[in-house]
Amino acid sequence: MKFFFFHLMPYAALDPDYDKKYNSAWVTLPNSYYDPKIGHQLYNRYLDELEYADTMGFDGICVNEHHSNAYGMMPIPGVMAGALARRTKNCKIAVLGRALPLLNNPLTVAEEFAMLDTITGGRLVAGFVRGIGAEYHAWGANPAESHDRFHEAHDLIIQGWTKPGPFAFEGKYYHFNYVNVWPRPYQQPHPPVWIPSQGSRETIEWAAHPDRKYTYLQTFSPVQALARYMAMYRETADRYGWQAGPENVGWAIPTYCAETDEIARREAKPHIEFFFNKLLRMPQEMLLPPGYLSLASMQGVMAAKRTLSGGVQTIDDLMEKAIFLCGSPTTLREKLEKYQAEIGFGYLLPTMQFGTLPHELTIKSTELFAKDVIPYFRGKADRQPAKQASA
Repeated sequence: MKFFFFHLMPYAALDPDYDKKYNSAWVTLPNSYYDPKIGHQLYNRYLDELEYADTMGFDGICVNEHHSNAYGMMPIPGVMAGALARRTKNCKIAVLGRALPLLNNPLTVAEEFAMLDTITGGRLVAGFVRGIGAEYHAWGANPAESHDRFHEAHDLIIQGWTKPGPFAFEGKYYHFNYVNVWPRPYQQPHPPVWIPSQGSRETIEWAAHPDRKYTYLQTFSPVQALARYMAMYRETADRYGWQAGPENVGWAIPTYCAETDEIARREAKPHIEFFFNKLLRMPQEMLLPPGYLSLASMQGVMAAKRTLSGGVQTIDDLMEKAIFLCGSPTTLREKLEKYQAEIGFGYLLPTMQFGTLPHELTIKSTELFAKDVIPYFRGKADRQPAKQASA
């Protein structure tokens, strides 16, 4: 199993009473809640934490894209990836991702990723997402066009990386007489592509197509839903005539490690509850606007998220559903070994900083995890689960 340190860069100084006036930390929360001087401190602190993960032996570090919210301060993740490109030496840098349907010109991402890949000598992982529903409100984009724009933007970027230029591209949304991407990516034919998702059936089927075989990442879902979606990916691959392995699926999950289970629970409790109850707070119509998902996918995603929509979440709720990993190194090793054997993922993306978790606890947890959890899995072959139905 490979380990990628995931960071969301939340605005940790958010007034916890904001929800007395506003129903979400996304889109409609006034940016007067944001203090640029605190933002300056947080950005640099978070970059330090990502750089620290590189020195501690994580296989990769991850940044991602969100807009108009206090949940994650990376509307342009390439800025963070660029800062990290010269300050890290060993780890992969995964941009998870760029929200392709929001782009007016996908070639800007083709160029940006090619630059990052070249600067790092081939350490880039290219993440492509549709973006969650809130992004469509923030950007004024039509969610009903999400899949089509995503597919077309993806095709344009991949062609820009792999076909000799210049060539013409004529699509429904994008039209170019001259596609001629300079620079070309360092990795040939192109950087590995990962597809994070909440569990859209169409996205899973698209990622598992034999023309792509992209690594699929499940984000913020209880472990039961994780198992179902990863089984769906493997079933889809089987139907297409190829066998998906652990390297094709990954799990992104908030994680906290401390000396004992009791210490871990006590230290993580206020910060993980702030994360789920304050920063992730949004009405259903903002998360899943009409047209964003097919009916089948909507039913599946809503079922998976139902356990998170039943009011205030406590740390015990979150640990019981295994949507938050928390405990001593021994406990985390046991849980991860069990889940890996049952579900078969080959990548774990622990979010080691979440909510208001302060710097010193983030560093302590990261160090313990890197020294006492990751080495246990080095050299162990990832297991393939027994086949089970996804529905």
